[in-house]
Amino acid sequence: MEVEEKGIPLQEICLRYDLNRTTIQEWLRKYRAGKTLENRKQERPPKDSMARPKKKEPQTELEKLQAENLRLRAENALLKKVKALVEEQKARTLLNGQKPSTN
Repeated sequence: MEVEEKGIPLQEICLRYDLNRTTIQEWLRKYRAGKTLENRKQERPPKDSMARPKKKEPQTELEKLQAENLRLRAENALLKKVKALVEEQKARTLLNGQKPSTN
């Protein structure tokens, strides 16, 4: 690294390569510890446990049908909620004496 080998000030390196000071300091810390930048994949934090799990393709015909059934149930529930909201909105507008919208 130029900071170590040539004694170039950190500020000059930041300006020369348009890099953040913190980034260069992190690289220096790793360099001094004998690590290379290629090791960074090994140092990544574990994946967030709240992350959505990867979808896997259903293996059997039964699993495919079960997945489709689950999707259709969710779609049906969503449509029922939308219908209930629309009816609730119509009821409110009628109570307020307004003409219901045609949307």
